[in-house]
Amino acid sequence: MSNHDELKPYRQQLVGHGALMIFCAGVIGFGFLFFLIGEIKLWPIPGTLNIKLPGSYDDWRMAHMEAVVNGAIMWILAAILPLLPFSLAGLRRAAYGMIIVAWTFVIASAMKPLFPNSRGLAASDLLSNNIVFGLFYVGVVLVMVIMALIAYRSLRGGKAA
Repeated sequence: MSNHDELKPYRQQLVGHGALMIFCAGVIGFGFLFFLIGEIKLWPIPGTLNIKLPGSYDDWRMAHMEAVVNGAIMWILAAILPLLPFSLAGLRRAAYGMIIVAWTFVIASAMKPLFPNSRGLAASDLLSNNIVFGLFYVGVVLVMVIMALIAYRSLRGGKAA
């Protein structure tokens, strides 16, 4: 079995999760649109729901872009996975670790416009804020560990371990 064949399931997972994140970006984009126009209106479907979505312009834009960017990062990682100097087990951990990272960022960013005062910058008395904070915390720590390992292994020029 070639290295390409062994990596195929992990690459497919990255591509699939990337596509799902970009799909979520579209859904979040509709929320952004409805926020901007101040109502829920789906032309050519008749009728309008006079519902003003919570959040701010920046919150909605960030949520939309987090899903787009993280989905694209999944596709990039799928493409470069064979170049990373790790064993098959290390590549599997990197792929699944980055999937976890991406979803923590997408979910936390999507929660922000829906729950006022839930920026997630620090723990607080507000449950929704603490969920956002926890998601960001896990994602940031995990991505820093994974990127440090990729940088170290790639720049030292050693063999896969």
